[in-house]
Amino acid sequence: MTCRAGFVWATPQHFNRFIEDCGITCELVTPHMLAAPFYRPTLNCLIIPTGFANPAYSNLLPALRASSQRIGRFVENGGSLLVFGAAADRQDAYDWLPFNIVYRHDCHPRSIEHAGASGTGSIVDDYDPTAIECDGIFTEHEGEGVGTSESAAVIVEKRIGRGIIVVTSIHEYPSRTFLKEFCTRGSPVPF
Repeated sequence: MTCRAGFVWATPQHFNRFIEDCGITCELVTPHMLAAPFYRPTLNCLIIPTGFANPAYSNLLPALRASSQRIGRFVENGGSLLVFGAAADRQDAYDWLPFNIVYRHDCHPRSIEHAGASGTGSIVDDYDPTAIECDGIFTEHEGEGVGTSESAAVIVEKRIGRGIIVVTSIHEYPSRTFLKEFCTRGSPVPF
């Protein structure tokens, strides 16, 4: 069976091609499609890239909020959700997720340490872990802070039902190893 990722953005990006180069079928999910009840693809994972909450980059945040219950059901039923930095200093940027998380925009390279046996440690495998570009930190969260920099979370993991949500402020593409594992971890679930 083919692994399918949904990439949420208004237009195709280089990130789409990167996902496909990792051997994962990638479907562009526009903000209008995200909120449309008739749009029902079967996906293993959903990816929300950096800048989703910054109106200078996207108009995605209203669609994410309108689709919050749908996104929650997708994860509960076994899907995987990967969310990057909001790229805007808004405390409510992640209020569409099914758990509390607060982000503070603060862009600069960081040294990242990984906690526990989380499979998310491979997210930075293609980079020098002592100088990873991050666009912020998570000052509060109800998940597990599996990646930290200077005692602040930069990677948060939360299991919901049969699925998982990974929220990160890493401002780089995830490693190919991580992306392949993450996208095949989730069950094929109707969105």
